[in-house]
Amino acid sequence: MSSLSTHVLDTASGRPAVGVPVRLYRGDVVLATGATDEDGRIAELAPTLEHGTYRLWFDVAAYAGPDSFFPEVSVTFTVADERHYHVPLLLSPFAFSTYRGS
Repeated sequence: MSSLSTHVLDTASGRPAVGVPVRLYRGDVVLATGATDEDGRIAELAPTLEHGTYRLWFDVAAYAGPDSFFPEVSVTFTVADERHYHVPLLLSPFAFSTYRGS
């Protein structure tokens, strides 16, 4: 089984994005919820994941405000092997990026 963590960074301020609500979905089913800590991290959003496709949903408006250009961000990824998955999100006022971290 694999595990999952995430990290949200505000690249405009150069600081962690604190308090961002995050949900993990498989299909339409919510598997886990959390919010980023003072370091912008959720160290263990899902301690075990089976192989398959998942979606991370980030409530950016809860962090950046209701007028945020990107009020929410969804990232779909596939678990294909049995190791830890780290999926960071880099935010700025008019762009975002994500990648498979380590």
